[in-house]
This record gives sequence, C-alpha cells and structure tokens, in this order.
Amino acid sequence: MGIDDTRMEEWFYKYSDDVYNFLIYYRGHSDVEDLVQDVYIKAIKGLASYRKDANPKTWLFQIARNVAIDDARRRQVRNDKIKINSYKDSLPIIKTPEQIYQLNEQKSELIQAIQRLKQNYREVLLLRGMKEFSVEETATILKWSNNKVRVTYHRALEALKKEVSKYE
Repeated sequence: MGIDDTRMEEWFYKYSDDVYNFLIYYRGHSDVEDLVQDVYIKAIKGLASYRKDANPKTWLFQIARNVAIDDARRRQVRNDKIKINSYKDSLPIIKTPEQIYQLNEQKSELIQAIQRLKQNYREVLLLRGMKEFSVEETATILKWSNNKVRVTYHRALEALKKEVSKYE
C-alpha cells in the first residue's frame, strides 16, 4: 500500500460520515452510498492535484458538492422526483416512543424546509450551519468570496425562519 493509498484510507475513515451526512442533506434522500463512493473515487483519481497545504476535508467537500450537482443533473434529465425518504444522523438518547416520533417529525420538517429553499441557500446552510465549516472553508468549497458566504448565510437563515414559520 502506497503513501497515497494510506492517506486516502485515513481520510475515508475520518471524513466519510461527514461526507455522507452532507450528501443526505444536500440531495434530500438517504440513498447516497453510491455518491460517497463516487466522491472517493474522484478523490483518488485527483489526488495528484491535491494541494498539500489545503485542508483535506474542504477538498473532499468540494468534490462531494460537485458529485451531488452532477447527480442532480442526471436525475433531472430522467425527470426523477427527489423526495425525502429518510436520513442518517446521530440521535440523542430518547426515552419514549413519543419522543422518538416527535424528534423525527421535527427533523423531517426542518429537512423539508431546507429543501424548499434556493440551492445557494441550501448549500451555505449545510456547510456553515450543519457541518460547521468556517467562512473561508465554505468560500473555498463553493468558490465564492468570503463576503458572499456571510451575506448568503444570513439571508438563508432568514429565509429558513420564514419557511419554518409557514408550517407552524
């Protein structure tokens, strides 16, 4: 096993859950295992272009975003409707079935509200708000300026508040 193979294996174990969760939120469905695999295949093929001073997680999320966009285009061509079936996320300890149901309903409503937002709002919310990337990292992933990330994130939060309040 070469140095690059070892590095990629390490990154897979370190970041694959984050990439998986990002793709679930980004695409709006839980059937993203193939997309995660595509991300790492593209990463392996593009490892030579990886700048050693760059954050590997940021680099992988750039690839994940591009893979998700490509997948959306393929699905759009086939006229597939994207639905939220379920998603995988770490859940807090729940004591009763009613609490489980209520938590699932709240998360489902939030995901649906995010899915109703414009694409650039969804992207910045997922990266900044859910994945907790810095402004600089988000700007790198989205290929935006830092200022655009800040402004769009603020607008996205306001739009999400309005969207959630419509259904309360």
